Amino acid sequence: MSEGQGFHHTPVLLEEAVGYLAPRPGGLYVDCTLGGGGHAEAILERGGVVVGLDRDPDAVAAARERLEPYGARAVVVRARFSQVDRVLAELGYGEAEGFLWDLGLSSYQVDMPDRGFGYQADGPLDMRMGREGRTAADLLAELDEGELRRVLWEYGEERWASRIAAFIVAARQRHPIRTTQELVAVIRDAIPASARRRGGHPARRTFQALRIAVNDELAELRASLSAARRLVVPGGRLVAISYHSLEDRIVKTAFAAMVSEGEFRLLTKKPVVPSKAEVEANPRSRSARLRSAARVESVDSRGT
Repeated sequence: MSEGQGFHHTPVLLEEAVGYLAPRPGGLYVDCTLGGGGHAEAILERGGVVVGLDRDPDAVAAARERLEPYGARAVVVRARFSQVDRVLAELGYGEAEGFLWDLGLSSYQVDMPDRGFGYQADGPLDMRMGREGRTAADLLAELDEGELRRVLWEYGEERWASRIAAFIVAARQRHPIRTTQELVAVIRDAIPASARRRGGHPARRTFQALRIAVNDELAELRASLSAARRLVVPGGRLVAISYHSLEDRIVKTAFAAMVSEGEFRLLTKKPVVPSKAEVEANPRSRSARLRSAARVESVDSRGT
């Protein structure tokens, strides 16, 4: 499959996200997680100018094709969103009127077995969003039991982290764990049968933890939020959609710090969640939480 071919993703909380972003004709908006370009297209339809970032070459190819009709108003860049300040500087922009993050995975990434993100079908244990660096299989082979336990607990909030880490170490002594279903089998053996019957798929938290570790997602998010805080204009807006508690906690804490220092005001005192109709149409939207903040008009100095 060529880059971009077959890439699909249903944008979550689309109207709500664009509503809080409030794009104006000619204003510059940064989509830090471009994906298939659904949110970006909605901003462009309202007359905004979009710089879209994504690490995934498939997403970049698909978004370029989708947004091509908008010409120079749509700029697509393959980059990590922690690099947003550098990207804007290289494009000649010193600031932007809004920043958007739709965190987590696209449907395409989950559904393509060769990407290794999903635990339903078999595929290589990859999990690299940008297709560079260490894979999940590399981490399982290299990390000692203590580090594995820490990753599973901190990034997956997995209550069975100690048992799973011990079972992984024992399994890899017999043969390398290279595929998603090999890892799923180890996790199933590690978690007691009574615990496997509740709380969703037993591998869900382990796969989340490994994906976050492979892509350094939490550090990337903190760096991107910090950069956006410096670069958004007075009156400009930040909108973030998260899908698990670790992401949401980082966004909530960052926005609270901005507000406490008098630079921003919250637009969402409680997170906005998908409607029942959206969840029925797109079950993967169920865990989405949207938060938004606006830079106060009177602030001229840039935060750190």
